[in-house]
Amino acid sequence: MSTTIVDGAQAPESAVTKPLGMRKNGKQWHAPKKAFRPGSGLTSYEQRAKTRVAQAATKAKEKELKEEKEAERKRRMQALVEKRAAKAEKERYELLAAKMHKKRLERLKRKEKRNKVLNS
Repeated sequence: MSTTIVDGAQAPESAVTKPLGMRKNGKQWHAPKKAFRPGSGLTSYEQRAKTRVAQAATKAKEKELKEEKEAERKRRMQALVEKRAAKAEKERYELLAAKMHKKRLERLKRKEKRNKVLNS
């Protein structure tokens, strides 16, 4: 198994110091070096988790505001398109009114209105 007996009690193998072997430079009396990680240990996990939650909340709020702004822009654009279409239709009817009789123009408007409702 992976346990050794020390003074009659069982201890896990990780508790026993394992020799690292010979160092290449021959200076076995120096302590073994560890990887240099300058950012490790500066902030706790709880603090990092809090900042992540705060950033996620900020990002969600920004996304919500951006969506509202885009919806407002689309609404304004749609209103503008509808307004321009109504203006063009009005001008077209005015041109037709100059050519046609009033009663015939009204019949034409009603007919086009019925077709518009059917097609939409």
